[in-house]
Amino acid sequence: MKDSLRQSMALFHTWSGLLLGWLLFAMFATGTAAYFQDEITRWMQPEVTGSADPEASAQGAVRYLNKVAPDAISWYITLPNGRSATTQVYWQPGDGTRGKRGETSAVLDQAGRAITVRETSGGFFLYRFHFDLHYMPVLWARYLVGIAAMFMLTAILSGIVTHKKIFADFFMLRFGKGQRSWLDAHNVTAVIALPFHLMITFTGLVTLASMYMPWGIAANYASPSVFQEQVFGREPAAERSGRAQPLVDLAPLMRAASAGWGGKQVGYISVTNPGDATARVLFTRSPGAAIAARGETAAFAGATGKDLAAHTASGAALATESVMIGLHTGRFAQWGLRWLYFLSGIGGTVMVGSGLVLWTVKRRARLPDPARPHFGFRLVERLNIAAIPGLATGIAVYFLANRLLPADLAQRPDREIDSLFLAWLAVGLWGMVRPAGRAWTETLALAGACFAAVPVVNALTTSRGFAASITNGDWLFIAFDLVMIALAACFLHAAGKVAQHRAKKAAAPLRRTSRKAVSQ
Repeated sequence: MKDSLRQSMALFHTWSGLLLGWLLFAMFATGTAAYFQDEITRWMQPEVTGSADPEASAQGAVRYLNKVAPDAISWYITLPNGRSATTQVYWQPGDGTRGKRGETSAVLDQAGRAITVRETSGGFFLYRFHFDLHYMPVLWARYLVGIAAMFMLTAILSGIVTHKKIFADFFMLRFGKGQRSWLDAHNVTAVIALPFHLMITFTGLVTLASMYMPWGIAANYASPSVFQEQVFGREPAAERSGRAQPLVDLAPLMRAASAGWGGKQVGYISVTNPGDATARVLFTRSPGAAIAARGETAAFAGATGKDLAAHTASGAALATESVMIGLHTGRFAQWGLRWLYFLSGIGGTVMVGSGLVLWTVKRRARLPDPARPHFGFRLVERLNIAAIPGLATGIAVYFLANRLLPADLAQRPDREIDSLFLAWLAVGLWGMVRPAGRAWTETLALAGACFAAVPVVNALTTSRGFAASITNGDWLFIAFDLVMIALAACFLHAAGKVAQHRAKKAAAPLRRTSRKAVSQ
Protein backbone atom coordinates (compact mmCIF):
# COMPACT_ATOMS: atom_id res chain seq x y z
CA MET A 1 0.00 0.00 0.00
CA LYS A 2 2.84 2.39 0.91
CA ASP A 3 4.64 1.66 -2.36
CA SER A 4 1.41 2.16 -4.29
CA LEU A 5 0.84 5.52 -2.58
CA ARG A 6 4.43 6.56 -3.19
CA GLN A 7 4.22 5.57 -6.85
CA SER A 8 0.99 7.53 -7.25
CA MET A 9 2.55 10.56 -5.56
CA ALA A 10 5.66 10.21 -7.76
CA LEU A 11 3.53 10.27 -10.89
CA PHE A 12 1.52 13.21 -9.61
CA HIS A 13 4.70 15.05 -8.58
CA THR A 14 6.25 14.58 -12.01
CA TRP A 15 3.33 15.81 -14.04
CA SER A 16 2.14 18.58 -11.71
CA GLY A 17 5.69 19.95 -11.74
CA LEU A 18 6.02 19.70 -15.52
CA LEU A 19 2.75 21.05 -16.87
CA LEU A 20 3.22 24.54 -15.51
CA GLY A 21 6.90 24.27 -14.61
CA TRP A 22 8.00 26.79 -17.23
CA LEU A 23 5.65 29.43 -15.83
CA LEU A 24 6.70 28.55 -12.28
CA PHE A 25 10.35 29.02 -13.25
CA ALA A 26 9.58 32.54 -14.52
CA MET A 27 7.54 33.33 -11.41
CA PHE A 28 10.31 32.14 -9.08
CA ALA A 29 13.07 33.93 -10.99
CA THR A 30 11.34 37.32 -11.23
CA GLY A 31 9.83 37.02 -7.75
CA THR A 32 13.29 36.37 -6.33
CA ALA A 33 14.69 39.46 -8.08
CA ALA A 34 11.79 41.45 -6.63
CA TYR A 35 13.20 41.11 -3.11
CA PHE A 36 15.64 43.78 -4.24
CA GLN A 37 13.21 45.70 -6.45
CA ASP A 38 14.02 49.06 -4.84
CA GLU A 39 17.75 48.46 -5.28
CA ILE A 40 17.24 47.38 -8.90
CA THR A 41 15.27 50.58 -9.55
CA ARG A 42 18.05 52.67 -8.00
CA TRP A 43 20.60 50.93 -10.24
CA MET A 44 18.39 51.59 -13.27
CA GLN A 45 18.31 55.29 -12.36
CA PRO A 46 22.02 56.04 -11.86
CA GLU A 47 21.31 59.76 -11.80
CA VAL A 48 19.99 59.33 -8.23
CA THR A 49 22.69 59.45 -5.56
CA GLY A 50 22.96 59.83 -1.80
CA SER A 51 20.17 59.47 0.74
CA ALA A 52 17.29 61.61 2.02
CA ASP A 53 15.55 62.43 5.29
CA PRO A 54 11.81 61.56 5.22
CA GLU A 55 10.67 64.65 7.16
CA ALA A 56 12.69 67.07 5.07
CA SER A 57 11.55 65.26 1.92
CA ALA A 58 7.89 65.59 2.94
CA GLN A 59 8.29 69.32 3.45
CA GLY A 60 10.11 69.65 0.13
CA ALA A 61 7.34 67.70 -1.62
CA VAL A 62 4.68 70.03 -0.20
CA ARG A 63 6.60 73.08 -1.46
CA TYR A 64 6.83 71.54 -4.92
CA LEU A 65 3.16 70.53 -5.04
CA ASN A 66 2.05 73.97 -3.85
CA LYS A 67 3.77 75.38 -6.93
CA VAL A 68 2.71 72.88 -9.61
CA ALA A 69 -0.66 71.61 -8.35
CA PRO A 70 -2.15 73.98 -5.75
CA ASP A 71 -5.72 73.31 -6.92
CA ALA A 72 -5.42 69.55 -7.18
CA ILE A 73 -8.11 67.30 -5.75
CA SER A 74 -5.48 65.26 -3.95
CA TRP A 75 -1.76 64.76 -3.49
CA TYR A 76 0.01 61.48 -2.91
CA ILE A 77 3.59 61.35 -1.61
CA THR A 78 5.84 58.31 -1.36
CA LEU A 79 8.66 59.06 1.05
CA PRO A 80 12.28 57.89 0.82
CA ASN A 81 13.60 55.25 3.20
CA GLY A 82 16.76 53.26 3.77
CA ARG A 83 16.38 51.63 0.36
CA SER A 84 15.35 54.63 -1.76
CA ALA A 85 16.64 58.18 -1.96
CA THR A 86 13.91 60.02 -3.86
CA THR A 87 10.40 61.24 -3.17
CA GLN A 88 7.67 60.23 -5.62
CA VAL A 89 4.73 62.64 -5.88
CA TYR A 90 1.45 62.21 -7.73
CA TRP A 91 -1.57 64.46 -7.94
CA GLN A 92 -5.08 64.42 -9.33
CA PRO A 93 -5.81 67.62 -11.26
CA GLY A 94 -8.66 69.79 -10.11
CA ASP A 95 -10.70 69.01 -13.22
CA GLY A 96 -10.80 65.34 -12.20
CA THR A 97 -8.84 64.04 -15.19
CA ARG A 98 -6.09 61.48 -14.70
CA GLY A 99 -3.53 63.18 -16.92
CA LYS A 100 -0.75 61.58 -18.95
CA ARG A 101 2.32 59.88 -17.50
CA GLY A 102 4.79 62.52 -16.34
CA GLU A 103 2.18 65.29 -16.33
CA THR A 104 0.74 64.42 -12.92
CA SER A 105 3.81 62.92 -11.25
CA ALA A 106 7.40 63.82 -10.46
CA VAL A 107 10.56 62.52 -8.81
CA LEU A 108 12.00 64.91 -6.23
CA ASP A 109 15.11 65.26 -4.13
CA GLN A 110 15.08 66.09 -0.43
CA ALA A 111 14.78 69.83 -1.11
CA GLY A 112 11.71 69.36 -3.29
CA ARG A 113 13.48 69.92 -6.60
CA ALA A 114 12.39 67.82 -9.57
CA ILE A 115 15.09 65.39 -10.65
CA THR A 116 15.61 64.51 -14.29
CA VAL A 117 16.00 60.74 -14.28
CA ARG A 118 15.64 58.20 -17.06
CA GLU A 119 12.16 56.74 -17.17
CA THR A 120 12.10 53.07 -16.22
CA SER A 121 9.85 50.52 -14.59
CA GLY A 122 12.93 49.23 -12.78
CA GLY A 123 12.52 46.43 -10.28
CA PHE A 124 8.81 47.14 -10.02
CA PHE A 125 8.26 45.47 -13.39
CA LEU A 126 9.95 42.24 -12.23
CA TYR A 127 7.82 42.32 -9.09
CA ARG A 128 4.58 42.80 -11.01
CA PHE A 129 5.48 40.27 -13.68
CA HIS A 130 5.79 37.43 -11.17
CA PHE A 131 2.03 37.58 -10.51
CA ASP A 132 0.55 39.83 -13.25
CA LEU A 133 2.64 38.57 -16.20
CA HIS A 134 2.54 40.91 -19.23
CA TYR A 135 0.78 41.48 -22.57
CA MET A 136 -2.41 39.87 -21.24
CA PRO A 137 -5.38 40.91 -19.10
CA VAL A 138 -4.42 41.06 -15.42
CA LEU A 139 -7.41 38.96 -14.33
CA TRP A 140 -6.49 36.09 -16.66
CA ALA A 141 -2.85 36.36 -15.62
CA ARG A 142 -3.66 36.14 -11.94
CA TYR A 143 -5.88 33.11 -12.42
CA LEU A 144 -3.13 31.42 -14.43
CA VAL A 145 -0.55 32.29 -11.76
CA GLY A 146 -2.90 30.97 -9.07
CA ILE A 147 -3.28 27.65 -10.88
CA ALA A 148 0.50 27.43 -11.23
CA ALA A 149 0.98 28.20 -7.53
CA MET A 150 -1.52 25.49 -6.59
CA PHE A 151 0.35 23.04 -8.82
CA MET A 152 3.55 24.11 -7.09
CA LEU A 153 2.12 23.53 -3.62
CA THR A 154 0.84 20.08 -4.53
CA ALA A 155 4.16 19.26 -6.24
CA ILE A 156 6.05 20.15 -3.05
CA LEU A 157 3.76 18.07 -0.83
CA SER A 158 3.78 15.08 -3.19
CA GLY A 159 7.55 15.39 -3.47
CA ILE A 160 7.88 15.06 0.30
CA VAL A 161 5.84 11.84 0.17
CA THR A 162 7.65 10.50 -2.89
CA HIS A 163 11.24 10.90 -1.70
CA LYS A 164 11.42 8.76 1.42
CA LYS A 165 15.15 9.46 1.71
CA ILE A 166 14.91 13.11 0.73
CA PHE A 167 16.65 14.40 3.86
CA ALA A 168 19.35 11.73 3.67
CA ASP A 169 19.86 12.52 -0.02
CA PHE A 170 20.37 16.15 0.95
CA PHE A 171 23.90 15.22 2.01
CA MET A 172 24.58 13.37 -1.27
CA LEU A 173 25.45 16.00 -3.88
CA ARG A 174 27.35 14.15 -6.60
CA PHE A 175 28.75 15.91 -9.64
CA GLY A 176 29.35 14.48 -13.10
CA LYS A 177 26.96 11.55 -12.60
CA GLY A 178 24.35 12.42 -15.22
CA GLN A 179 20.82 11.72 -14.04
CA ARG A 180 21.99 11.17 -10.47
CA SER A 181 23.56 14.63 -10.37
CA TRP A 182 20.38 16.30 -11.63
CA LEU A 183 18.33 14.43 -9.01
CA ASP A 184 20.80 15.45 -6.30
CA ALA A 185 20.60 19.10 -7.38
CA HIS A 186 16.81 18.89 -7.36
CA ASN A 187 16.72 17.28 -3.90
CA VAL A 188 19.28 19.59 -2.29
CA THR A 189 17.66 22.81 -3.49
CA ALA A 190 14.25 21.43 -2.49
CA VAL A 191 15.25 20.45 1.05
CA ILE A 192 17.62 23.26 1.98
CA ALA A 193 14.82 25.84 1.78
CA LEU A 194 11.77 23.56 2.11
CA PRO A 195 10.06 25.75 4.77
CA PHE A 196 10.60 28.78 2.54
CA HIS A 197 9.14 27.02 -0.51
CA LEU A 198 6.04 25.97 1.43
CA MET A 199 5.64 29.43 2.96
CA ILE A 200 6.16 31.40 -0.23
CA THR A 201 3.78 29.23 -2.27
CA PHE A 202 1.00 29.15 0.34
CA THR A 203 1.22 32.87 1.16
CA GLY A 204 1.26 33.66 -2.56
CA LEU A 205 -2.11 31.97 -2.84
CA VAL A 206 -3.40 33.76 0.26
CA THR A 207 -2.58 37.21 -1.17
CA LEU A 208 -5.17 36.70 -3.93
CA ALA A 209 -7.51 34.36 -2.04
CA SER A 210 -10.51 36.69 -2.24
CA MET A 211 -10.18 36.75 -6.03
CA TYR A 212 -9.78 32.98 -6.32
CA MET A 213 -12.61 32.28 -3.85
CA PRO A 214 -15.04 35.23 -3.97
CA TRP A 215 -18.11 33.28 -2.87
CA GLY A 216 -18.03 34.36 0.79
CA ILE A 217 -17.99 38.02 -0.20
CA ALA A 218 -20.68 37.48 -2.82
CA ALA A 219 -22.91 35.71 -0.30
CA ASN A 220 -22.60 38.35 2.41
CA TYR A 221 -22.18 41.68 0.64
CA ALA A 222 -24.11 43.43 -2.09
CA SER A 223 -20.93 44.02 -4.08
CA PRO A 224 -17.14 43.80 -3.66
CA SER A 225 -17.02 47.59 -3.27
CA VAL A 226 -19.37 47.39 -0.27
CA PHE A 227 -17.10 44.74 1.25
CA GLN A 228 -14.03 46.94 0.71
CA GLU A 229 -15.75 49.96 2.25
CA GLN A 230 -16.98 48.12 5.34
CA VAL A 231 -13.74 46.27 5.99
CA PHE A 232 -11.13 48.86 5.07
CA GLY A 233 -13.22 52.00 5.38
CA ARG A 234 -13.48 54.90 3.00
CA GLU A 235 -13.88 58.44 4.20
CA PRO A 236 -16.24 60.45 2.01
CA ALA A 237 -14.24 63.23 0.39
CA ALA A 238 -15.30 66.64 1.71
CA GLU A 239 -16.02 69.27 -0.88
CA ARG A 240 -13.77 72.31 -0.99
CA SER A 241 -15.08 75.12 1.19
CA GLY A 242 -13.52 77.81 -0.97
CA ARG A 243 -11.66 79.21 2.05
CA ALA A 244 -7.94 79.12 1.31
CA GLN A 245 -5.84 77.76 4.16
CA PRO A 246 -2.18 76.72 3.95
CA LEU A 247 -1.21 73.23 4.95
CA VAL A 248 0.35 72.92 8.39
CA ASP A 249 3.94 71.76 8.79
CA LEU A 250 3.93 67.99 8.23
CA ALA A 251 7.03 67.19 10.28
CA PRO A 252 5.34 67.36 13.73
CA LEU A 253 2.39 65.37 12.41
CA MET A 254 4.73 62.70 11.06
CA ARG A 255 6.42 62.44 14.45
CA ALA A 256 3.03 62.17 16.17
CA ALA A 257 1.91 59.42 13.78
CA SER A 258 5.18 57.55 14.22
CA ALA A 259 4.91 57.79 18.02
CA GLY A 260 1.40 56.35 17.84
CA TRP A 261 2.79 53.35 15.95
CA GLY A 262 5.56 52.65 18.40
CA GLY A 263 8.24 54.52 16.47
CA LYS A 264 7.52 52.95 13.08
CA GLN A 265 8.30 55.17 10.08
CA VAL A 266 5.76 56.90 7.86
CA GLY A 267 5.82 55.54 4.32
CA TYR A 268 3.07 57.38 2.46
CA ILE A 269 1.19 60.65 2.74
CA SER A 270 -2.07 61.53 1.03
CA VAL A 271 -3.63 64.98 1.16
CA THR A 272 -7.17 65.70 0.04
CA ASN A 273 -8.30 69.24 -0.81
CA PRO A 274 -4.81 70.73 -0.40
CA GLY A 275 -4.76 74.48 0.24
CA ASP A 276 -8.35 74.50 1.49
CA ALA A 277 -9.79 74.72 5.00
CA THR A 278 -11.20 71.20 4.57
CA ALA A 279 -7.80 69.66 3.79
CA ARG A 280 -7.18 66.26 5.36
CA VAL A 281 -3.80 64.55 5.71
CA LEU A 282 -3.55 60.78 5.99
CA PHE A 283 -0.28 59.08 6.99
CA THR A 284 0.28 55.39 6.30
CA ARG A 285 2.96 53.36 8.04
CA SER A 286 5.82 52.15 5.85
CA PRO A 287 5.33 48.51 4.77
CA GLY A 288 8.96 47.83 5.64
CA ALA A 289 8.50 48.88 9.28
CA ALA A 290 6.66 45.73 10.41
CA ILE A 291 5.94 42.21 9.24
CA ALA A 292 2.25 43.02 8.64
CA ALA A 293 1.88 44.44 5.14
CA ARG A 294 -1.16 46.60 5.77
CA GLY A 295 0.16 49.69 7.50
CA GLU A 296 -1.57 51.56 10.27
CA THR A 297 -2.96 54.99 9.41
CA ALA A 298 -3.22 58.32 11.18
CA ALA A 299 -5.36 61.26 10.02
CA PHE A 300 -5.02 64.97 10.77
CA ALA A 301 -6.81 68.14 9.74
CA GLY A 302 -4.63 69.77 7.14
CA ALA A 303 -5.43 73.32 8.17
CA THR A 304 -5.06 72.96 11.95
CA GLY A 305 -3.14 69.72 12.55
CA LYS A 306 -5.97 68.39 14.74
CA ASP A 307 -5.86 64.62 15.25
CA LEU A 308 -8.76 62.98 13.44
CA ALA A 309 -10.09 59.47 13.84
CA ALA A 310 -8.83 57.31 10.97
CA HIS A 311 -10.52 54.04 10.16
CA THR A 312 -8.11 51.17 10.73
CA ALA A 313 -8.93 47.73 9.40
CA SER A 314 -8.96 45.25 12.27
CA GLY A 315 -9.88 41.69 13.09
CA ALA A 316 -8.09 38.37 13.32
CA ALA A 317 -8.71 37.45 9.69
CA LEU A 318 -7.36 40.75 8.37
CA ALA A 319 -4.37 40.61 10.71
CA THR A 320 -3.59 37.10 9.51
CA GLU A 321 -3.90 38.10 5.87
CA SER A 322 -1.69 41.14 6.45
CA VAL A 323 1.04 39.01 8.02
CA MET A 324 0.77 36.44 5.22
CA ILE A 325 1.25 39.17 2.61
CA GLY A 326 4.13 40.60 4.60
CA LEU A 327 5.83 37.21 4.79
CA HIS A 328 5.44 36.73 1.05
CA THR A 329 6.74 40.13 -0.04
CA GLY A 330 9.49 40.29 2.59
CA ARG A 331 9.46 44.10 2.70
CA PHE A 332 10.01 44.01 6.46
CA ALA A 333 13.27 42.08 6.08
CA GLN A 334 16.54 43.80 6.93
CA TRP A 335 19.68 43.12 4.90
CA GLY A 336 20.60 39.74 6.38
CA LEU A 337 17.09 38.30 6.16
CA ARG A 338 16.58 39.87 2.73
CA TRP A 339 19.63 38.06 1.39
CA LEU A 340 18.31 34.84 2.96
CA TYR A 341 15.02 35.40 1.12
CA PHE A 342 16.96 36.02 -2.09
CA LEU A 343 19.17 32.94 -1.77
CA SER A 344 16.15 30.78 -0.86
CA GLY A 345 14.40 32.12 -3.96
CA ILE A 346 17.45 31.25 -6.06
CA GLY A 347 17.25 27.75 -4.58
CA GLY A 348 13.59 27.53 -5.56
CA THR A 349 14.39 28.69 -9.08
CA VAL A 350 17.12 26.04 -9.38
CA MET A 351 14.75 23.45 -7.93
CA VAL A 352 12.12 24.12 -10.60
CA GLY A 353 14.70 24.35 -13.40
CA SER A 354 16.52 21.15 -12.39
CA GLY A 355 13.18 19.37 -12.15
CA LEU A 356 12.32 20.37 -15.72
CA VAL A 357 15.72 19.18 -17.00
CA LEU A 358 15.48 15.98 -14.93
CA TRP A 359 12.26 15.08 -16.73
CA THR A 360 14.12 14.89 -20.06
CA VAL A 361 17.28 13.32 -18.61
CA LYS A 362 15.34 10.45 -17.05
CA ARG A 363 13.34 9.71 -20.19
CA ARG A 364 16.05 10.05 -22.81
CA ALA A 365 17.59 6.68 -21.94
CA ARG A 366 14.17 4.99 -22.26
CA LEU A 367 13.53 6.28 -25.77
CA PRO A 368 13.57 3.66 -28.54
CA ASP A 369 15.94 5.91 -30.48
CA PRO A 370 17.47 8.65 -28.25
CA ALA A 371 18.85 10.36 -31.37
CA ARG A 372 15.30 10.75 -32.74
CA PRO A 373 12.95 11.44 -29.83
CA HIS A 374 9.20 11.75 -30.28
CA PHE A 375 7.46 15.12 -30.58
CA GLY A 376 6.41 15.39 -26.93
CA PHE A 377 9.97 14.88 -25.72
CA ARG A 378 11.34 17.40 -28.21
CA LEU A 379 8.69 19.93 -27.18
CA VAL A 380 9.59 19.68 -23.47
CA GLU A 381 13.30 19.93 -24.26
CA ARG A 382 12.87 23.05 -26.39
CA LEU A 383 10.55 24.68 -23.86
CA ASN A 384 13.19 24.05 -21.21
CA ILE A 385 15.73 25.92 -23.34
CA ALA A 386 13.31 28.80 -23.87
CA ALA A 387 12.37 28.97 -20.19
CA ILE A 388 15.75 28.72 -18.47
CA PRO A 389 18.50 30.40 -20.54
CA GLY A 390 15.84 32.31 -22.48
CA LEU A 391 14.42 34.15 -19.46
CA ALA A 392 17.90 34.68 -18.02
CA THR A 393 19.03 36.31 -21.26
CA GLY A 394 15.91 38.45 -21.32
CA ILE A 395 16.53 39.80 -17.81
CA ALA A 396 20.15 40.61 -18.65
CA VAL A 397 19.02 42.39 -21.85
CA TYR A 398 16.47 44.33 -19.75
CA PHE A 399 19.36 45.75 -17.70
CA LEU A 400 21.44 46.40 -20.82
CA ALA A 401 18.55 48.21 -22.51
CA ASN A 402 18.30 50.51 -19.51
CA ARG A 403 21.83 51.71 -20.21
CA LEU A 404 21.77 51.66 -24.03
CA LEU A 405 18.38 53.10 -24.98
CA PRO A 406 18.30 56.89 -25.50
CA ALA A 407 17.30 58.71 -22.33
CA ASP A 408 14.65 60.76 -24.17
CA LEU A 409 13.12 57.81 -26.03
CA ALA A 410 9.33 57.94 -26.12
CA GLN A 411 7.67 55.34 -23.88
CA ARG A 412 11.08 54.28 -22.68
CA PRO A 413 9.90 51.97 -19.84
CA ASP A 414 7.80 49.99 -22.33
CA ARG A 415 10.73 49.70 -24.73
CA GLU A 416 12.92 48.28 -21.94
CA ILE A 417 10.26 45.69 -21.17
CA ASP A 418 9.84 44.89 -24.87
CA SER A 419 13.58 44.24 -25.12
CA LEU A 420 13.32 41.58 -22.42
CA PHE A 421 10.60 39.70 -24.24
CA LEU A 422 12.21 40.07 -27.65
CA ALA A 423 15.45 38.57 -26.33
CA TRP A 424 13.48 35.80 -24.60
CA LEU A 425 11.62 35.06 -27.85
CA ALA A 426 14.84 35.08 -29.89
CA VAL A 427 16.45 32.50 -27.58
CA GLY A 428 13.32 30.35 -27.71
CA LEU A 429 13.29 30.40 -31.53
CA TRP A 430 17.02 29.66 -31.63
CA GLY A 431 16.44 26.66 -29.42
CA MET A 432 13.75 25.42 -31.79
CA VAL A 433 15.93 25.40 -34.90
CA ARG A 434 19.25 24.19 -33.44
CA PRO A 435 20.11 20.66 -32.27
CA ALA A 436 19.20 20.43 -28.61
CA GLY A 437 22.71 19.82 -27.26
CA ARG A 438 24.21 22.68 -29.21
CA ALA A 439 21.26 24.94 -28.36
CA TRP A 440 21.82 24.38 -24.63
CA THR A 441 25.51 25.25 -24.94
CA GLU A 442 24.92 28.30 -27.10
CA THR A 443 22.01 29.78 -25.13
CA LEU A 444 23.63 29.22 -21.73
CA ALA A 445 26.79 30.89 -23.05
CA LEU A 446 24.69 33.76 -24.43
CA ALA A 447 23.00 34.28 -21.06
CA GLY A 448 26.38 34.29 -19.35
CA ALA A 449 27.82 36.75 -21.86
CA CYS A 450 24.86 39.11 -21.46
CA PHE A 451 25.16 39.13 -17.66
CA ALA A 452 28.93 39.66 -17.97
CA ALA A 453 28.27 42.61 -20.29
CA VAL A 454 26.08 44.45 -17.76
CA PRO A 455 28.94 45.72 -15.52
CA VAL A 456 31.01 46.60 -18.60
CA VAL A 457 28.22 48.59 -20.26
CA ASN A 458 27.40 50.27 -16.94
CA ALA A 459 31.02 51.40 -16.59
CA LEU A 460 31.08 52.74 -20.17
CA THR A 461 27.78 54.63 -19.97
CA THR A 462 27.76 56.00 -16.40
CA SER A 463 30.21 57.38 -13.87
CA ARG A 464 29.33 54.58 -11.44
CA GLY A 465 31.36 51.69 -12.81
CA PHE A 466 32.87 49.01 -10.58
CA ALA A 467 36.19 50.80 -9.99
CA ALA A 468 34.53 54.15 -9.32
CA SER A 469 31.99 52.52 -7.02
CA ILE A 470 34.76 50.92 -4.94
CA THR A 471 36.52 54.28 -4.66
CA ASN A 472 33.31 56.03 -3.59
CA GLY A 473 32.02 53.23 -1.36
CA ASP A 474 28.93 52.86 -3.55
CA TRP A 475 27.90 49.46 -2.17
CA LEU A 476 24.66 49.17 -4.11
CA PHE A 477 26.45 49.38 -7.46
CA ILE A 478 29.29 47.16 -6.21
CA ALA A 479 26.83 44.48 -5.10
CA PHE A 480 24.86 44.70 -8.34
CA ASP A 481 27.99 44.21 -10.45
CA LEU A 482 29.12 41.30 -8.29
CA VAL A 483 25.73 39.58 -8.64
CA MET A 484 25.88 40.05 -12.43
CA ILE A 485 29.40 38.57 -12.50
CA ALA A 486 28.31 35.63 -10.32
CA LEU A 487 25.34 34.90 -12.60
CA ALA A 488 27.58 35.18 -15.66
CA ALA A 489 30.05 32.71 -14.12
CA CYS A 490 27.26 30.23 -13.32
CA PHE A 491 25.81 30.29 -16.82
CA LEU A 492 29.20 30.13 -18.54
CA HIS A 493 30.22 27.24 -16.28
CA ALA A 494 26.97 25.45 -17.14
CA ALA A 495 27.62 26.03 -20.86
CA GLY A 496 31.10 24.54 -20.47
CA LYS A 497 29.73 21.50 -18.64
CA VAL A 498 27.14 20.87 -21.35
CA ALA A 499 29.79 21.21 -24.07
CA GLN A 500 32.07 18.81 -22.15
CA HIS A 501 29.23 16.30 -21.78
CA ARG A 502 28.47 16.50 -25.50
CA ALA A 503 32.15 15.94 -26.33
CA LYS A 504 32.25 12.82 -24.10
CA LYS A 505 29.12 11.43 -25.75
CA ALA A 506 30.55 12.06 -29.20
CA ALA A 507 33.85 10.37 -28.25
CA ALA A 508 32.21 7.30 -26.68
CA PRO A 509 31.37 5.49 -30.00
CA LEU A 510 34.88 6.19 -31.27
CA ARG A 511 36.39 4.59 -28.15
CA ARG A 512 34.15 1.56 -28.48
CA THR A 513 35.10 1.19 -32.16
CA SER A 514 38.78 1.53 -31.28
CA ARG A 515 38.58 -1.13 -28.55
CA LYS A 516 36.71 -3.46 -30.91
CA ALA A 517 39.37 -3.02 -33.60
CA VAL A 518 42.16 -3.78 -31.11
CA SER A 519 40.40 -6.93 -29.87
CA GLN A 520 40.10 -8.20 -33.44
